[in-house]
Amino acid sequence: MDVGNIDALNLPVPPATFALVAGVTRPGGSGEVIEASLRRMGLKPERIDHADGEMSALIAAPRFRLSFGTLSVLAGPAAADALDFADPGDPSTSQFAASLPPKWRAGGACWIFIPEPEPAPSTSSDARATQMREFFKTMVLLIDLFDAGHIFWSPARLWSDAPQFRASIAEMLVSGMPPVLHLVAFRRKDLGEGSAMGTRGLALFAGQELEARVPDGWTAAEMVRRLSRLALDMMLNGPVREARSMRGLEAGEWIDLLPPPDGERQRATVVVEFGRDG
Repeated sequence: MDVGNIDALNLPVPPATFALVAGVTRPGGSGEVIEASLRRMGLKPERIDHADGEMSALIAAPRFRLSFGTLSVLAGPAAADALDFADPGDPSTSQFAASLPPKWRAGGACWIFIPEPEPAPSTSSDARATQMREFFKTMVLLIDLFDAGHIFWSPARLWSDAPQFRASIAEMLVSGMPPVLHLVAFRRKDLGEGSAMGTRGLALFAGQELEARVPDGWTAAEMVRRLSRLALDMMLNGPVREARSMRGLEAGEWIDLLPPPDGERQRATVVVEFGRDG
């Protein structure tokens, strides 16, 4: 897990909620062949001949609208803005079990998929969860279709190994447990005296992010282990509404959770404090 020393709160805003697959084996070279392959997968592709400014900046031709159940997804080769935002060489980008080749963006080897309408902060958590569940089911099909090696998830600005992502989503569809490490990035920042770690991408599912000061002597892996458990609980049960304390993972360990004050207009971040008895 990449937990680069970058402030998790001061990062570029993604141009849209999207997934991008890289290292693909395209199912044929022409738009007609690709369209036929998508149709055989049951994704009902509809060719889009004209695109607005934002779409054209993210999706190059040929562009399609895919349908899977009640879900609609815009798809096509990733355009320059999407590739720039997903650049694995940028220190703001995180990676989990992923190591992209130097020429990862060359030759049209990246395709982008945008759920529509884009999940909004005002959307209910149940509606967001349903939309994202359907979108990830679609991505399992698309990873297989394109034989993708890596997948990028924009809300977390996070690259993952595509086969591992596919396996984790398949497990989620059975167990109901979201694959936190593929959907949420964990970023460390310096505080002058010590450091803190925060999540990125959790707000899409829970409306809040987490941030915690790293206790003396704790490793990044120990922090990720604890914050990922808290993130999973929020993804399943919703945001933290009231301050509360709970027992930690080890004997004598406790956790305090302090949500943002009511009416807070800044990014909704839950402050986490770790401690021990005595």
